[in-house]
Amino acid sequence: MSFDRVVKLLLVFVPVALVADFVLHLDPVLIFIFAALAVIPLADLVGEATEELAVYTGPKIGGLLNATLGNAAELIITIFAIHEGLIDLVKASIIGSILGNLLLVLGFSILIGGLKNGLQTFDRRTAGLNATMLILVVVALMVPSLFDAAIQDNLAAELGLSEGVAVVMIIIYGLSVLYTFSGGAGTSREAAHHEAKWKPRFAIGVLVVATLGIVFMSEILVGAVEPVTEQLGLTEFFIGIIIIPLVGNVAEHLVAVQVAIKNKMELSLAVSLGSSLQIALFVAPVLVFVSLLMGGETLLLVFNTFELVAVTAAALVAAFIALDGESNWLEGAMLLAVYLMIALAFYFLPAVNALPH
Repeated sequence: MSFDRVVKLLLVFVPVALVADFVLHLDPVLIFIFAALAVIPLADLVGEATEELAVYTGPKIGGLLNATLGNAAELIITIFAIHEGLIDLVKASIIGSILGNLLLVLGFSILIGGLKNGLQTFDRRTAGLNATMLILVVVALMVPSLFDAAIQDNLAAELGLSEGVAVVMIIIYGLSVLYTFSGGAGTSREAAHHEAKWKPRFAIGVLVVATLGIVFMSEILVGAVEPVTEQLGLTEFFIGIIIIPLVGNVAEHLVAVQVAIKNKMELSLAVSLGSSLQIALFVAPVLVFVSLLMGGETLLLVFNTFELVAVTAAALVAAFIALDGESNWLEGAMLLAVYLMIALAFYFLPAVNALPH
């Protein structure tokens, strides 16, 4: 049975999650698991519908659609978390997504691809640009976090700093998308020609229905977070930094590994690095303004020391591996080792409200 069919079979958990939550009122842990499993195929359908629409809209608009909707599932989950006041969960999921893409996804892609194909190569110019963008991400996250110590008694200054940095991040992300689609770095030359399987109207319908499905599942998922943390003895922080990013991006993660196995390493890097850059430079700053519109607790781009250390380590290791335009299975194992060490450390970390900034 193909991977795609297995993912589609998980759609059965959409009605299961709805019945479990609204009709049977089952244990919150079961509800959380059902909703998480339901998000996976829905996120995959959003990606597939976007890919189908890209055939009709052309590469530039199609690429923009992919750039905008690539992390739709996680964006929706975090919006519901903001609505519920789970700001620490949201910030943890932002860092967790970056870590997951740079270490787990890229690590598995390089490891499996290297074991299958030996030494793999990719465009050094694009890799160098992405490496520079990763360092920019570290700077963008560090500036408001470190300077917050001097202005934390002045809420207006905290808001102004986070909003200002968020605007700059969105602008630089927009410029990077424009540069890529204008041929500066070029979208991956390895991307295979895709023949449309769906009509445009059907693709739009699938996109709308899948997105609505993610909305409902996200509400159920977020609603079960607090009882799940109590029952399983996990911190909200650990769920945000490890579990939520895996749920929201697992379909996209497996695509990166699949293309690496096919020796299309440039395309694999475009998926893993591109997704992490999108989360850091687009999703995170957008969530700052979403929290302002919701009128509750504002999401500030202020992360604790442990999050900053983890994301800095991940960015540096990934950047160094990408710079030479070559990869081998040992480098993939190194990335996975870093991810496992960080995940283990976060598992034993106490609740985030006990952590210093």
